[in-house]
Amino acid sequence: MTRKKTAVTRKKTVDPRAYSRVVVEGDRRAAARAMLRAVGFGDADFDKPQIGIASTWANLTPCNMHIGELAREAAAGADAAGGKSVLFNTITVSDGISMGSPGMRYSLVSRELIADSIEAVVGAEGFDGFVALGGCDKNMPGCAMAMARLNRPAVFVYGGTIRPGAQRRDIVAVFEAVGARAAGKISAAELLEVERTAIPGPGSCGGMYTANTMAAAIEALGLSLPGSSAQDAVSEAKVSDCRRAGEAVMRLLEAGLKPRDMLTRKAFENAITVVIALGGSTNAVLHLLAIAHEACVKLGLDDFTRIGRRVPVLADLKPSGRYLMSELVAIGGIQPLMKMLLAAGLLHGECLTVTGRTLAENLAGVGEYPADQDIVRPLAAPLRKDSHLVVLYGNLAPAGAVAKITGHEGERFSGRARVFESEEAATEAILAGHVRAGDVVVIRNEGPRGGPGMREMLGPTGALVGRGLGAQVALITDGRFSGGSHGFVVGHVAPEAANGGPIGLIRTGDRITIDAVRREITVELTATELRRRRAAWKPRKEPPAGVLAKYALLVGSASEGAVTGRGASRQSSR
Repeated sequence: MTRKKTAVTRKKTVDPRAYSRVVVEGDRRAAARAMLRAVGFGDADFDKPQIGIASTWANLTPCNMHIGELAREAAAGADAAGGKSVLFNTITVSDGISMGSPGMRYSLVSRELIADSIEAVVGAEGFDGFVALGGCDKNMPGCAMAMARLNRPAVFVYGGTIRPGAQRRDIVAVFEAVGARAAGKISAAELLEVERTAIPGPGSCGGMYTANTMAAAIEALGLSLPGSSAQDAVSEAKVSDCRRAGEAVMRLLEAGLKPRDMLTRKAFENAITVVIALGGSTNAVLHLLAIAHEACVKLGLDDFTRIGRRVPVLADLKPSGRYLMSELVAIGGIQPLMKMLLAAGLLHGECLTVTGRTLAENLAGVGEYPADQDIVRPLAAPLRKDSHLVVLYGNLAPAGAVAKITGHEGERFSGRARVFESEEAATEAILAGHVRAGDVVVIRNEGPRGGPGMREMLGPTGALVGRGLGAQVALITDGRFSGGSHGFVVGHVAPEAANGGPIGLIRTGDRITIDAVRREITVELTATELRRRRAAWKPRKEPPAGVLAKYALLVGSASEGAVTGRGASRQSSR
């Protein structure tokens, strides 16, 4: 589909102050103006479009510790372009800090809280447009979901990637060092040295983990400026990106362009394509489904399979590859990769972006990668000829499951189940040496509803790799995985155990087979035996109180993005 709108083609009925005008104009709004004067508005400001700056700053994680400064740069850009910026904060939680603890249950929940809070502030205050800045994993999809819901001119800014620690270490190196220490491969002093040197400063985790994956996906969707997803957190490029984002929102206001003008089905296909080519996180499946849900775009698990059959993995990035995101940034980021994919007919170049231009127009002046680099492979010599994100079905996952199969693990695994009712129990068994080569570790009751919160399993997968079992043990769960996880791992198993899904019926000793070629995940039980076990099945526990209880009540299936909004369904095998 050819788009006719550009940044300089203004819709006839555009009012750049459509929302703020209602809040500040007329005698009846004197009280509102009085309140705004107290926070810095002058007489002239009431005639300007109001631009919200949604910051996820917090001093509780390196991913977000610098975002307050970046938000002020975005505000300065909006003000310089003729707007009146208003800075506000939403929350963040740290996956890296809470990983492996009960606190990790709040991680995916925070995605909804971020989307809800941005929607609430922008809607309540009557902002005409906004810039949203995110750093840690759930910030990005949360911001994008709010952009899709509100459908007011908006630009997303990624906080940027962290620079490598000593010996090119990152957070995953610490998790794997814990496993190595348990196996006696390193000393306590060596573990402490890894801990002290892995995280050198601000920025999101340094491989093609969930943060960098989602930043790239959002750029491919057209919601951030070109290059925003591949910049160091501490850099002049990132400062400039923020200022230009503030300016860009003003141009979008003038042109009347809104997020849903960008968020077409073809744009989501572009995002999936870029995620695959980069070897990105399985969490991209969950989050892109959720963003599509908010944008009212039909997208399903099978779209990842359809697109994945023709898109190769090209980037040799951690966790399964060799390089860090900062090293990709140094050779040009993702723009040359996107240009390569566009030239091969793998991207829809006509999709509109927040520049007001199409994707193809944005990429027209982009050069190629240096000839001597080996981070991104040519299309003729890919790391893998099709997608590493493999959607599996079978009697163990009737509604689907998602695996990350890079090829290093092999493509088929069959073994006896070792069943654990929580992540903690599984991690303890792995570190104690009770899990052996050939086992299929099953971690259940960790799904969106059952956790609640669908925790990431970087602790047990890191422990397996650290103990040298990464290629010898498979792990399946109704939870999910950090982008830093690698090995023969399958998550998002649906229906989840808490909804009576087959993963809740497995017993230790049952034989499980994962076949990435046939895209199947099965347990060697007859339909009769599964029915017998299901008849005897009872829910394991009641959810806790507070926000986790609300989430458990509202959340839908992982196979549909684990959303809590309209149309969310809790798939049951009954």
